[in-house]
Amino acid sequence: MSAVLQHQTTLDLVYSRLKTSPLMSPNYEWLACMTASWCAGQSVLPDYMGLEPDQFYKLTHNYFQDYSLPEYAPSGSYLDFDRMLEKEDLVNLLVHYSRANDLEMRWVISIIVAGCLGSDHLWQDLGLWSRSQLSSLLHYNFPALAAKNTMDMKWKKFLYKQLCEEEGLYVCRAPSCNVCIDYSKCYGPEE
Repeated sequence: MSAVLQHQTTLDLVYSRLKTSPLMSPNYEWLACMTASWCAGQSVLPDYMGLEPDQFYKLTHNYFQDYSLPEYAPSGSYLDFDRMLEKEDLVNLLVHYSRANDLEMRWVISIIVAGCLGSDHLWQDLGLWSRSQLSSLLHYNFPALAAKNTMDMKWKKFLYKQLCEEEGLYVCRAPSCNVCIDYSKCYGPEE
């Protein structure tokens, strides 16, 4: 069996086992996808999925109690949060725009921030299966923030652009995105 097929089989198996719990909220679907990908070693999320250990145990207990999740990243991924100077700013941005202030929202925010340390598209770094899943997750949890992405900017770039704008920093040399030579790097398909 090829490595790709083996990973897909693992992913499908873990996902189907995680989905045995009753649907609790729309986030449950996305958390199940991210967790299954993480268990199959197909995301950059580090140990505890980027959550604090107590958050991870609560996530496991509340949503995936019938499945024994590993604590450490099966991919061996290690993300150095010390190099992420903007971590607190990202958390604050997402908290400011979040539709709720509950345990589930704190899990979602922590996982998104961890995914921002990856070097691929955010949906891939999180272990989601498509950009549309990430778009749905962001529109559900952060509706006013997601609505600001009127030009369909790639989500990780969009979040960092929001941070820059909050600080009054505009690092782009072009007078507008439409005339920028890097337009295709910020906008367009990610699949």
